[in-house]
Amino acid sequence: MAGSLFKAFLQLSDPLFRRVLLLGLAGSAVVYALLYAAIGWGFSRLQLFGVGWADSLTDLLGGLAVGLLTLMLAPGVVVLVLSFLLEEIAQAVETRHYPGQPTPRRQGWAEVAWGALRFSAVTILANLVALPVYLALMVVGAGPLAFLLLNGYLLSREYFELVAARRVAPPQADALRRAHLGRLWLGGGFLALMGMVPLVNLLAPLVGTAAMVHEFENLRRKDGF
Repeated sequence: MAGSLFKAFLQLSDPLFRRVLLLGLAGSAVVYALLYAAIGWGFSRLQLFGVGWADSLTDLLGGLAVGLLTLMLAPGVVVLVLSFLLEEIAQAVETRHYPGQPTPRRQGWAEVAWGALRFSAVTILANLVALPVYLALMVVGAGPLAFLLLNGYLLSREYFELVAARRVAPPQADALRRAHLGRLWLGGGFLALMGMVPLVNLLAPLVGTAAMVHEFENLRRKDGF
């Protein structure tokens, strides 16, 4: 997996990668702003005590909670924005490293949109459900580890299925992923870690897609798919 990630980073200078990144920057910035505003508005509507100083304290804590929630939802948001553009990344990796392959299976706009929305919804819901666990584990310093474990699994599954669906049937892709769950999960954890760093998180979908193309090609040849 480390080799696949290294190759993905080396290709970030590809002009096509830069174009997708610029589009992702614009789209993600808009989505982040809307998400932050929506969560902030929700907290601002909460007047829990009806007492000035108490509600002011609640607003301050609410502001911190808004930032925390936005960070927790970051993986799903970034993937949602860039999922519509990642086919180009996968194609660029194949063109450079795996030329001569047959044309990949075409995925309609509706299929791509449904896959992106489904995964983003699962990621956001899973992180919301796990938020109390994150906060509880913060006491012993294990909150970030729990975040990385959960999102590492989710991201490794999404990116691998994204690229595998272009070449093999879903049952084959699932079987291949399950057979190599550990190494893919480790790569997903690294992507989740990237997703926690502002600005760097915008590179995570590009790196994730490119790395999983390399992993898919390596693993399917190893297992005879």
